[in-house]
Amino acid sequence: MIPAGARMGTARLSLGGRDFGAPVLCAPLSGITDVPFRRLLRRLGAGLVFSEMVASGELMRGTRESLLRVMADGAGLRAVQLAGRDPAMMRAAAERLAGEGADLIDINFGCPAKKVVGGQCGSALMREPELAARLMAATLEGAGSVPVSVKMRLGWSRGSLNAAEIAGAAASIGLAMVTVHGRTRDQFYEGCADWAAVAPVRQAIDLPLVVNGDIQTPADIETALCASGADAVMVGRALCGRPWLIGLMTGALTPHDLQALALDELVAEHYEAMIDHYGEATGVRHARKHLGWYLDRVAIRQGGAMAAERAALMSAREAPAVVRLIGDIFGGIRLCDLETTQSMYLEKAA
Repeated sequence: MIPAGARMGTARLSLGGRDFGAPVLCAPLSGITDVPFRRLLRRLGAGLVFSEMVASGELMRGTRESLLRVMADGAGLRAVQLAGRDPAMMRAAAERLAGEGADLIDINFGCPAKKVVGGQCGSALMREPELAARLMAATLEGAGSVPVSVKMRLGWSRGSLNAAEIAGAAASIGLAMVTVHGRTRDQFYEGCADWAAVAPVRQAIDLPLVVNGDIQTPADIETALCASGADAVMVGRALCGRPWLIGLMTGALTPHDLQALALDELVAEHYEAMIDHYGEATGVRHARKHLGWYLDRVAIRQGGAMAAERAALMSAREAPAVVRLIGDIFGGIRLCDLETTQSMYLEKAA
């Protein structure tokens, strides 16, 4: 495994006088960007990796789950995403995170999940721009010198595209960065993200702007930046089962690295880190979705569903048995075998 950032490009993202690395950010993904996955992404070349979203109220109550979500993941920059609709609670949570060494605090106005929206949080706050402004101001006050950003969607629905309005409020309040996912809440993850629809936000603010949604290949970066006018991209679901993608996007991994890296070793490293982090019983359950995504990548290469292998991975209850299965199923496969666009990278490297 190569050290994180060993061959980073020259472009960098700076907020509040702090260097946040390459302008390719890893999105906060609930249930996915936990400590083990963030560490793996850093090893593979990520710069800024966001924690899972944490509810400000749960954080202030000190629930075990919330503390696991926001804990530091090593020597890298610590970016935490907060959710909530109580300005006082957001202020207190931001103050706590700043005091515990957070490098960036992000506010969630974008989550479309029914559980979050049902609590009038996440993207539901785009229907309440005045409250959204109070939440941003309170979070900034609690954060002190720590930069604060906000992540949102284009709007609640296609009939109410108000991302530019809320971004303008963010700029006037003093936030450091805005991220916009190119879908509305009512779209969830259907269709394709509309990067061009982010352009009005670019016209409304001078802050660093990040475009998010369907960034799936290195080639998507330039297209998304040109269409949106953004300064950086944020990658999310494309990293599931393919964490090395971040290294291809930042330039930290070359085609030769892909040829050298063995899939079974990477998957085993990730799996064992999850067992260490959660304990065996919980870790085995949490890891199944990641194992399924890795298997999806291999199934595409093999041209089949690999039903027997999937059933074995999903039903195994003891970590040593899963580790043996990882060797059996993923052994002999190099990361370059899973990249259909490898020739493009080889041409660029030549």
